[in-house]
Amino acid sequence: MFGRVVRRLLILLVLIALAAAGAAYWWLHAPLSLRAGTAADPTLELEIEPGTTPRGVAIAAVKAGVQTDPRLLYYWFRVSGQDRQIKAGNYEIPVGTTPYELLQKLARGEATLRAVTVVEGWTFKQMRAALAKADSLRQDSAAMTHEELMTALDRTGVHPEGRFFPDTYTYAKGSSDMAVLRRALHAMDRRLEAAWSQREADTPLKSADEALVLASIVEKETGSPQDRAEIAGVFTNRMRIGMLLQTDPTVIYGMGEKFDGNLRKRDLQTDTPWNTYTRPGLPPTPISLPGKAALLAAVQPARTKALYFVARGDGTSQFSASLDEHNRAVNRFQRGQRPANAGAASGAKTDE
Repeated sequence: MFGRVVRRLLILLVLIALAAAGAAYWWLHAPLSLRAGTAADPTLELEIEPGTTPRGVAIAAVKAGVQTDPRLLYYWFRVSGQDRQIKAGNYEIPVGTTPYELLQKLARGEATLRAVTVVEGWTFKQMRAALAKADSLRQDSAAMTHEELMTALDRTGVHPEGRFFPDTYTYAKGSSDMAVLRRALHAMDRRLEAAWSQREADTPLKSADEALVLASIVEKETGSPQDRAEIAGVFTNRMRIGMLLQTDPTVIYGMGEKFDGNLRKRDLQTDTPWNTYTRPGLPPTPISLPGKAALLAAVQPARTKALYFVARGDGTSQFSASLDEHNRAVNRFQRGQRPANAGAASGAKTDE
């Protein structure tokens, strides 16, 4: 009697196992329900950020529009043994995709990508213009003001200038421009944090935000990469002794749409929050989107005695430790263009 019961239990367990295996097989090869796209383009866009865990990938898939329990996806990723092979990227998930096909796509990194490049030294306005022209990028932020956009990115009250890392960003067809902006924002967070952690012990900069502002100025002032650290050194020296920074790009930024390509003497004398000829210290916000090299230069400037520099006309700069030396350099390299003054960088065309 007992043996018969055991056999029946074993048979029942085998049947249950077979039923479970059959159900699992059916689920793995049945098309997933997607809440995405339009009738004309019914695809789902799934973005996997670098460092996302397998559980996080499953959750991201469901948030993106895969209509299933994220625990099922996660268990499938784990049981398959491919959970650690999932690659970051932007993916298009078409209608008819099964859980098995989804994992294969993610593990092979089969992202369908387009790209938009944000150039070092651009302003945030230029970045938004580039995103507006990007191929197949959905313009969710088009009607937003800068302030509304930053609020949507959970940075209420933060000025957008300088907060987005210049790089080439890939995205899937139909992805939101907000997704690209968010990636660029987080990329700058990481880059700035990494640079600030490497700052010189005696830097006059008081915070990572100040480093970002200085880096944005260095980015705009640098014509040749080899001069970047030296230019940062000039501004660092001026900050240490309380000397006005007197850098033209900040004046131009403060002028906004009024700047017509010529920087006049009266412009240098017209006060704005960004005019470093009329106001001491750093301006209140960055003036451009600085790259990695500019960030590092701001926190690790060259050890120099220079307080001035002037463009040589070939993309490089001539550095000087005294005003007399600087005036001679201005006469040599910028004769007939701009009167010598005590600015850090004389050389931009100035009309009276």
